[in-house]
Amino acid sequence: MLNVETKELIQEAYELHLAGKLTGAEQLYKEILQAQPEHIDALFSLGTLNLQQGRYDTACICFIKTLKLMPDHATAHCNLGTALQRLGKYEEAITSYRKAISLKPDYTDAHFNLANTLKDQSKFDEAIICYKKAIELNPNNADLYGNLGNTFKEQCKLDEAIECYRTASELDPDSAGFQCNLGAALQKHGALKEAILSYTKAVKIDPGYAMAFCNLGSALQESGNPEEAIKNYERAISLKPDYAEAHNNLGVSLLEKAKPEEAIKCHKRAIELNPDCAEAHNNLGTAFMEHGKFGNAFTSYKRALLLKPKYAEAHTNLGTALMAQSKFDDAITSHQKAIELKPDHAEAYNNLGTVLNGLGRPEEAIVNYKQAIELKPDLAQAHLNLAFALLLTRNFRNGLQEYEWRLRLKKCKPETNQKAMWDGSSLNGKSILVYSEQGIGDSIQFARYIPMVKEQGGHVIVECQQSLCRLLRNGDGIDEIIEMTSHGKSHIQFDTQIPLLSLPGIFDVSVDTIPQNPSYIIPDPVLVSQWRSKFNHDNNLKVGIAWAGNPKHINDRNRSCSLNNFAHLTSIKGITFYSLQKGPASIDSNNCHKGINLIDLDSELEDFADTAAVIDNMDLIISVDTSVVHLAGAIGKPVWTLLPFVPDWRWMLERSDTPWYPSMRLFRQRQLHDWEGVFEQITESLTKFRENNINLKDNKLNTNYTLTRNQ
Repeated sequence: MLNVETKELIQEAYELHLAGKLTGAEQLYKEILQAQPEHIDALFSLGTLNLQQGRYDTACICFIKTLKLMPDHATAHCNLGTALQRLGKYEEAITSYRKAISLKPDYTDAHFNLANTLKDQSKFDEAIICYKKAIELNPNNADLYGNLGNTFKEQCKLDEAIECYRTASELDPDSAGFQCNLGAALQKHGALKEAILSYTKAVKIDPGYAMAFCNLGSALQESGNPEEAIKNYERAISLKPDYAEAHNNLGVSLLEKAKPEEAIKCHKRAIELNPDCAEAHNNLGTAFMEHGKFGNAFTSYKRALLLKPKYAEAHTNLGTALMAQSKFDDAITSHQKAIELKPDHAEAYNNLGTVLNGLGRPEEAIVNYKQAIELKPDLAQAHLNLAFALLLTRNFRNGLQEYEWRLRLKKCKPETNQKAMWDGSSLNGKSILVYSEQGIGDSIQFARYIPMVKEQGGHVIVECQQSLCRLLRNGDGIDEIIEMTSHGKSHIQFDTQIPLLSLPGIFDVSVDTIPQNPSYIIPDPVLVSQWRSKFNHDNNLKVGIAWAGNPKHINDRNRSCSLNNFAHLTSIKGITFYSLQKGPASIDSNNCHKGINLIDLDSELEDFADTAAVIDNMDLIISVDTSVVHLAGAIGKPVWTLLPFVPDWRWMLERSDTPWYPSMRLFRQRQLHDWEGVFEQITESLTKFRENNINLKDNKLNTNYTLTRNQ
């Protein structure tokens, strides 16, 4: 073949190659090489074509042959490095790039490719030097700044990364990718508003950019806007239905909106798309936990750990699932493993404290809560748990101070008008809104402090649950009472406000200074009289009972018992039990133990004004820790409260009485879940109570007879 013909063929091959007609170009390169096996341009170009098509082994062969013929071919060294890099032969690739640079020191692409390879090998400091050299050679190349930013981000040098991404975006303002990367660095740096702005720019530049929508959702979620986060995750999924990360993140936001069933579906879909995503399995476990499916949660956390054994978050989450199943020792081990893997894991210390507290070891729990707070001072849940442990151990002053952290939790944040919180100073005629923020039992217990607010000289408006309005309407210290709205925002005008459960802290309450009014709530005498007519025919001892609290309460599985537990008391004759139980558990009264002489009042109790009137007509109240015991104690009726092994903070430890209610006796489990032991105590005490009550009634009859005779 003549040289002229070869030149024509190589030129034709180049043109086809540049036009993207790779099959024709390849055929011509091979035709040239068949005639001239050592044709350098054909060998190099064929190597480049194979590199473009992902045939890296063949590309390497072509470049090596080229370099044997021309050892100082810098571009061949650089391209050989790229082929070796794609084959995972990083050290050989680095050698080739360095050779290209030694032959051509101003070879920007070689510096750039070398930097990328060093970065892939986690040799970040060397990579940075190479990126900076490439930038020095070509300062207007946005990609160089973008990759340098990625390297700084890998090193958690977020300030430097942000600066690089900003420069890349300035050089290429139409790049959605650079804006998205800038947003990610800003988000990691905690600059959520700026991150949201960058992500928003990215999706405006490229409305089909699914990752940018997903990242925007993540930033919105982190900034406390789950509704908008959900919209962006859904947009990302509409653009890319198989986007596992978006499905996973959508599940997290749905769980935050208290939609565990929908969250479970999202995490399952994420796992279908990416079965090896440990984070999705971990999040699925958390959704199962919120849904009360502790066994399923356990399985999901274990799967996450199988995929990622050093996943500290999954270890501590597994501990919460184990605790929910009363596997306390295993729970402790899981939390300790999380701490071992991640010594600054504040949440793991907090969770470990919760297990220890659940085992009746509050002093050890306090140590762990404090460690969590030291690591993460704004961890509100740790402050709140510390408050409970301190209060449980009678450290009221510090406990009440920590208890104010509850107002920083999303589920406890007040939604009232943005008025200043009362500091306890004189009101001088100003109006104050005292609002209920938690359960009905809490509202009843702390209503005792309302008269103390009134003493400060203001107009006291009390906002409470609808079921309490009639009961408290004429309460001491209350000028006006309004019903709590579903959205939590009061429509009434006032000058200042205070959550009801902040009043003990305002008045610097200690165990010894709890107001001791034995009956600070007075039932409506008309209602009391109306209900009395219902009970007049019953000459038995009248005992009101309740066996279950609000099923949504975080500790309800421990504090509630079964109606069948009351079957222990059937051996005591002359007693009529009256069910004061409300809610889902009330249906148990229809299927109770046949030996229990039980009358169900559920359908007749309109609200707590009725319940108070019924309690006033009872001889005794026996109930687990629910609103019934608070109401009975507030009225001053004899009430026996059944407590789990580790009770709510207000009942403190060990004592059988309580400074909150002089008429109350406490019956405690002596070990975890030991309701049998509690009812053995109740049986013995109730037998004595009935005997004493009969004797008291007999004495009253004798006295009445004597008085009649004297007349």
